Amino acid sequence: MESVSQLTARINSALRGFGRLAVEGEISRPKTVASGHVFFTLKDGSAVLDAKVWRSAASRALASVGKLTEGARVVCHGSLDVYAPYGKHSLIVDRIEPRGMGALLADLERLKVQLREEGLMDRRRPLPRFPARVGVVTSRDADAWRDFLRTRSLRWAGYPVRLVHSRVQGQAAAREIAGAIRRLDESGVDVVVVCRGGGAIEDLWCFNEEVVARAIWACSVPVVTGVGHESDTTLVDLVADHRAHTPTDAAQTVLPDRAALMEAIERQGAYLGDAMERVVEGRTDRFARAARTLRLRTPSRLLEEQGARVEAARHRGRSATISAIQGAAARLERLASRLERQSPIARVVRGERGVERAEGRLAAAMNALVAAADRRLEPAGRALEAVSPLAVLDRGYSITRRADGRVVQDPSELDVGESLTTIVAGGEIDATVTAARAQEREARGG
Repeated sequence: MESVSQLTARINSALRGFGRLAVEGEISRPKTVASGHVFFTLKDGSAVLDAKVWRSAASRALASVGKLTEGARVVCHGSLDVYAPYGKHSLIVDRIEPRGMGALLADLERLKVQLREEGLMDRRRPLPRFPARVGVVTSRDADAWRDFLRTRSLRWAGYPVRLVHSRVQGQAAAREIAGAIRRLDESGVDVVVVCRGGGAIEDLWCFNEEVVARAIWACSVPVVTGVGHESDTTLVDLVADHRAHTPTDAAQTVLPDRAALMEAIERQGAYLGDAMERVVEGRTDRFARAARTLRLRTPSRLLEEQGARVEAARHRGRSATISAIQGAAARLERLASRLERQSPIARVVRGERGVERAEGRLAAAMNALVAAADRRLEPAGRALEAVSPLAVLDRGYSITRRADGRVVQDPSELDVGESLTTIVAGGEIDATVTAARAQEREARGG
């Protein structure tokens, strides 16, 4: 049988048997205490290992990396040791070599870029001021749920809240959180709160998973996140409609403050009461001033003033009526004069006078045209008369036509017995052909 101390000593001896080690992993929760020692966790995707750098070796161990940063991927050189009071083993580091940013953080940065390009980080829906029911996704055993309920008790005890339990740490937590968000969305809540208390980055890693981010984006109601502390920022904080710093802050964001609301109502009620009181006082003062006026103290004076106003109004009305009648009469007279000038009889008279003047001008123009035509036709008549066939007939010639009206030019064309008409200066002679003889013409020389 061995005591705890003996067993721990054996374990420590066994660990020292590993000798000097070189371990690669990501830095998590680096912390430098007042004594100068440096504590941090070295992790990968499935395991963590506590590590320490003693003050005496800190300057040499950190020479290559400077200050330790969260998520930095490094190779730590050192040996294993067991701290007996706690029974925990750790890596005592005396040299650290940088290996660039951790794989997990690198994957997270690539995922952020992808979701930002898809627009998942651009939506910010307004939160309902008085949600009928608030949905909460967290672990029922976590401090975050107790903080949320405590805040509800302070702000509005018994306000409708529905919890859907989910693990908030570990490899299976991401899908449980996404499923819980969908269940709350289908249940008809007005807003969804996803919250968890603080912790190391590896403890909060499920809130950096893509499945949770897309579940928040697909939710039909606004989503508020309150994960970790104020300095912690996860992927879901970037996709949510509103980011609260802590679970308590998330509860204060979505739950109305009943005391503040009642105070506001009372304050507005006091304002309304004061306003009504001022109105009543003003009306009372006006009534008092009116009661002190001469008119109300002597009603007959009021009647006299009213009578005087009525008489003045009647006088103004009579004057206005007379002016209107006179103006209408003047307008009527002007219209009658215009109508008389435009009457059909006046127009006919003016038309007749115009016709007479036009007839005179037309007769004179016609006479002038006839005289001009006579002067132009007289020479033409004399010329025409000179070449007229009738003038030739007067000189003893005649024209003989056949029955169809053609002029006889060639005797050989006539038939014996054919009827002819001969035109002479004194008239016409009908004849019958008894004989027709053609006569040869002498050729005319030029």
